[in-house]
Amino acid sequence: MSILFTDDKGIAELNRRYLGKEGPTNVLAFPMSPGPPSDVSTGMLGDIVISVERAAREAEQWGGSHEDCIYRLLIHGILHLLDYDHERSPEEAGKMEKEQERLMSLIKED
Repeated sequence: MSILFTDDKGIAELNRRYLGKEGPTNVLAFPMSPGPPSDVSTGMLGDIVISVERAAREAEQWGGSHEDCIYRLLIHGILHLLDYDHERSPEEAGKMEKEQERLMSLIKED
């Protein structure tokens, strides 16, 4: 897996170029192959792009730390690479949110 930290301008360009969507987002995930990662013999799941600018704004908005927001976005991107997709259905969104919270609880310090 590769991880790129960029700004809003950089992620907006990738969002437009590869997904046909306008404007910045917080995280993008580009799997090496579509669907579940059944063959990871290459050792690569895909690429994750995070906007650190967007993460800083979201951390301020939600009252968390910038670091926790980056972790959350990284986990979100990894779950997308593992074929979780919150846009498929409300059930899938719930499943993804539950797994995201479970993984966040493993890395958060009390």
